[in-house]
Amino acid sequence: MAQNVATAQNVATKIEMVRQATLKYTDVKAALADGFVPAPPGACIDAGHEGLPPQWGGMGIHYINPKLLKITQGQPRVDGKGTHTDFGNPAILLYEPQADGSLKLVGAENLVFMHAWQKTGHHAPPMFAGRIWDTMADNSSTKQDEAHAFEPHHDQHVYFQKMDNPRDQLKPFNPNVTCKHDKMRAGGMKK
Repeated sequence: MAQNVATAQNVATKIEMVRQATLKYTDVKAALADGFVPAPPGACIDAGHEGLPPQWGGMGIHYINPKLLKITQGQPRVDGKGTHTDFGNPAILLYEPQADGSLKLVGAENLVFMHAWQKTGHHAPPMFAGRIWDTMADNSSTKQDEAHAFEPHHDQHVYFQKMDNPRDQLKPFNPNVTCKHDKMRAGGMKK
């Protein structure tokens, strides 16, 4: 039991470090000024539109920093040489559309392209707060785009809303994030 409490405190401390590092991006204009751009197609991503259980919640709109991700192409799928894992300076910011049209910073993310990660000698996905990053690769036999218009990659989301179990703040989707006010959504990420 003491180990679980210590682990939860460690995770909560790391999440707070990421939140503090991104405070300057509370206003999306600051993110744009620092080189972040909406990831294609610019729509808010939620589990229901991805063919997953809607109760999982959303991710938000992803704003990416092409320099940190070392983007080499944007079409037909985003690809790059990025192996950036520093959550003190994350490569992706997550914004939730609000009813008044504004965007609320709800989290951050890092992403490493699998081929670039393996090329640097890594055989396993990165880890954050004791959690192995998620592996995202499109499954050609489904209608949905599991990799969200990116080439195969490992990614780690960090959400700032406190939850009963801090580890839940590290899952790909967050039940506290909604896309109901997204004006750009066109029905999810289809191929």
